[in-house]
Amino acid sequence: MMLLGHVHPALADGLADHGKALVEVNCARCHAIGKTDKSSHPDAPAFRTLSKRYPITDLEEALAEGISTGHPDMPEWIASPDQIDAIIAYISTLQQP
Repeated sequence: MMLLGHVHPALADGLADHGKALVEVNCARCHAIGKTDKSSHPDAPAFRTLSKRYPITDLEEALAEGISTGHPDMPEWIASPDQIDAIIAYISTLQQP
């Protein structure tokens, strides 16, 4: 996994932009994926609150193996290593202190 602290800021921004595009296609129908939107599915947590549940990097393994237990009707999706880096980069930009 790429450590974002060691990536040039412009590259990190591009990575996060790619992650945003991925979650828009794969997650936005249920999850709030922005800084202020609301999840349309009552059991789907807003991505900006995920760090309150666990460290964001803990998502790496779940994304690689296919998350299938997030909420009862969540479709399984297995992300590639590059997609995981991008998704983690994007979700990290949303976390509130």
